[in-house]
Amino acid sequence: KPQTTNHKPQTTNHKPQTKILEQNQQFLIDLAKMKMPFGKFKGSFLIDLPEHYIVWYKNKGFPNGKLGKQMELVYELQLNGLEDIVRKIQRDFS
Repeated sequence: KPQTTNHKPQTTNHKPQTKILEQNQQFLIDLAKMKMPFGKFKGSFLIDLPEHYIVWYKNKGFPNGKLGKQMELVYELQLNGLEDIVRKIQRDFS
């Protein structure tokens, strides 16, 4: 009669961390490629939107969904002078 054990396969925590990093990297790549789909600045890359426009959205409320999350990140990047991170990604992934 074969013996059964109650041992569960050992899992590591590396895969979830790697998945989060991959998702964040993909989010930045998507942001680098994303253009404003409507409005006064339709067709402009999100990272190139004027600061006053992004601040206006910050006060008004960003759109729902992925676009809003991307615009919120643009706000944070502009606030901290880190737009060049996305511009480097644009150069590297275009």
